[in-house]
Amino acid sequence: MESVKQTVPIEEKMADAVSADASSSRGFGVAASPFNGVKLELGICIILGMLLWLGADSITANEGTQLLILLMYSLSGTIWLVMRTRAVLHRCEAERSAHVKTGS
Repeated sequence: MESVKQTVPIEEKMADAVSADASSSRGFGVAASPFNGVKLELGICIILGMLLWLGADSITANEGTQLLILLMYSLSGTIWLVMRTRAVLHRCEAERSAHVKTGS
C-alpha cells in the first residue's frame, strides 16, 4: 500500500488543536459562573441531608424528633443558600455598576 502525505497549513492544525482541547474539556465541567461556589455548597447540603436522613434513626428513635431534626437542617441549609446567593447577586451587581461607571 502506498501512503499519501497530506499537507495541512499550520493555521488549520492550530485550530484543530484548540477545538480538540475545547471539546475534550466539555465533559463534566461547569462553565465559569459566579454561582459555582453556591452550586458546590448546594451539593454538599444535599449529600449531608441524605446522610442525616439515613442516620436519623440512629440518632433518636422518636419519629417526631427525627422529623424535627430534618426540618431544622433543611431550614438552616435553605437560609444559608439564600444568603449566599443574595451575596453573589449583590457582588455581581456591584461589579456590573462599577464597569458601567468606568465605561469598560
